[in-house]
Amino acid sequence: MKLALLLNVIDPRIGGVMIMGDRGTGKSTTIRALADLLPGIEVVEGDPYNSSPTDPDLQSSEVRQRLEHGEALGTEQRQVPMVDLPLGATEDRLCGTIDIEKALSEGVRAFEPGLLAKANRGLLYVDEVNLLDDHLVDVLLDSAASGWNTVEREGVSVRHPARFVLIGSGNPEEGELRPQLLDRFGMSVEVRTVRDPQLRVKVVDQRTAFDSDPDAFSISVTAGQEALQARVVEAQQRLEQVTIDDDLRLSISSVCGELDVDGLRGDIVTNRAARALAAFEGRTEVSEDDVARVVSCCLRHRLRKDPLEQIDSGDRVVKMFCKVFERNESDDRSEFELALAS
Repeated sequence: MKLALLLNVIDPRIGGVMIMGDRGTGKSTTIRALADLLPGIEVVEGDPYNSSPTDPDLQSSEVRQRLEHGEALGTEQRQVPMVDLPLGATEDRLCGTIDIEKALSEGVRAFEPGLLAKANRGLLYVDEVNLLDDHLVDVLLDSAASGWNTVEREGVSVRHPARFVLIGSGNPEEGELRPQLLDRFGMSVEVRTVRDPQLRVKVVDQRTAFDSDPDAFSISVTAGQEALQARVVEAQQRLEQVTIDDDLRLSISSVCGELDVDGLRGDIVTNRAARALAAFEGRTEVSEDDVARVVSCCLRHRLRKDPLEQIDSGDRVVKMFCKVFERNESDDRSEFELALAS
């Protein structure tokens, strides 16, 4: 889970993470803690859409108009937004709607941005995503696919960028996701309850220490967190230099083809995740081991053809990977588990 989240921070184009697992395993806590690892971004001052001052694809129509008129834009640093989408949210709250206050006080039709605008260039987190209403799921699918949000409300037409990393979590006991939504998530991981008594005691002790003195606990982990943030920033800067061999890319596509994965998202995401992992570990060339560590998370949720089927645990992906890459399945599985544990 942590590895998948870090890879998406390094390369947001991976497309987000779906985290399913037992209740009480720290899914929401881990995801919300991710915001502290994100470096700041430069945005146009006062812009509600977190528009980039340099990239036209990340600019709202208002910013573009100001640039066309030759206006100088002020900039400011902001923390990368981490937006929670509650299950009870309405479509107006998600997409944006008419600003009623301005309409009543000034008699003008103005647009009030929604959560998609706030999440632009950041993270959009949906807890219990498998319980989200279908009409909100459709809106998320459209925005995630296009990177833009278009709103038509009472004579007001607004189109703004909505590039976000979609992160969802849920308990499979409460229902499965539609295959169309599953495919939008770049990676999928399953979190199980820790059974090792020593690890459970460690978790209890850390929670007790935090409850007793939150400030002291936060100070005690600051050094490790800053080191991890620096490592993530270095990986982001190194990412463009990372290469992946043609034979390796051919083998990745062979795995996807043999597993009968629909579309090409599986190939693209596996390549991106492997490159991000190599960058995270300070290398500029992707190895087979990098692919082995990410391929299951990138493909397991794309094997489901029927909405009534269960999401594959990853066994089919591992078997096919070992067949295509001519590796020993038992050895590879143990290496895979050790790599994730580290």
